[in-house]
Amino acid sequence: MSESTREAVLLKGNEACAEGAIAGGCRYFFGYPITPQNQIPEYMARHLPEVGGVYLQAESEVAAINMVIGAAAAGTIPMTSSSSPGISLMQEGLSYLVGCELPCVLVNMVRGGPGLGNIAPAQSDYWMSTRGLGHGDGRSLVFAPYSVQEIHDWTAEAFDIAARYRLPVTILGDAALAQVAEPCQVRLRGKTVALEHEWAVGGGLQGRERRIVNSLWVQPDVMEQVNLRIAERLKQASADLTLWQETGSAEPAILVCAYGVTARVAETAIEWAAERGVAARLFRPISLVPFPYAPLGEWAGRVRKILVLELSLGQMIEDVRLAAAGRCEVEFFGRAGGQLLYPEEVADRLVAMMATQG
Repeated sequence: MSESTREAVLLKGNEACAEGAIAGGCRYFFGYPITPQNQIPEYMARHLPEVGGVYLQAESEVAAINMVIGAAAAGTIPMTSSSSPGISLMQEGLSYLVGCELPCVLVNMVRGGPGLGNIAPAQSDYWMSTRGLGHGDGRSLVFAPYSVQEIHDWTAEAFDIAARYRLPVTILGDAALAQVAEPCQVRLRGKTVALEHEWAVGGGLQGRERRIVNSLWVQPDVMEQVNLRIAERLKQASADLTLWQETGSAEPAILVCAYGVTARVAETAIEWAAERGVAARLFRPISLVPFPYAPLGEWAGRVRKILVLELSLGQMIEDVRLAAAGRCEVEFFGRAGGQLLYPEEVADRLVAMMATQG
């Protein structure tokens, strides 16, 4: 990430996300308020006009995602943000975006659920984010930052990624990352976006050749080809954008797998467990789609156990088990409904796992 930056400033995760979007080229934002991400549309309402951008508050999340479709069809890379129940309402529109082969950036600051739930941190939207967007075979590219700096950086990067693969790109955060304040190196707002992308609808508009944006293909063979074309771009993204980070013991007995805010808990827990004689290593997926199956699978052949940490009843664990492919035991430790994991209880769990290995 080589963009020029200004001096570090203290920002909340939501604010860093919005500022990163503006630096990344966002000029069209459509949204609807829902806690705990309300500071994103608030920030956009204040600052997008400074760069000639347009902020529009929709009357609902359903309206917001359909506005995104319209702006993307016009040749832009629009953005919306919400939290869990709002993202649920957007699913049909997101599927239409995939079917139309249009890009956008979507931010989900996850809250406790199901239902309206609460405004506490959770990671229980993993399935919704990684297993598809509404109906059909389409998927979003998904990135899971774990700091304010990463929220800023990955939101900025998301616009180029969305354009490159003509897919929605999801930044998956949570209520804790949305509200925590940390120093952040903010990129300069130098980028402008013209309505010249190849997917833009045409036919007399600004002299462009006639093009139609459509997701209705009544001939099954044509619909299959659309699906295969989208799948090929996902395959290319897997080769280009499979990202993860590792810290901890170089010769671990236990591999801890966690993403987002839970990975920060894991870092401290692994340090505390090391003081009690447990060698553990953190494997943190940054890209959830594409998921780092191969490098995680290599560790599964070297460690005795993998401990998956999630603020859910267990969702990412399915991908971890696919990566492990039975080469080692995979255990789960999580909390649900907005409850947090704490370093001391994770360290205790690691010590207990070593004691039972014989």
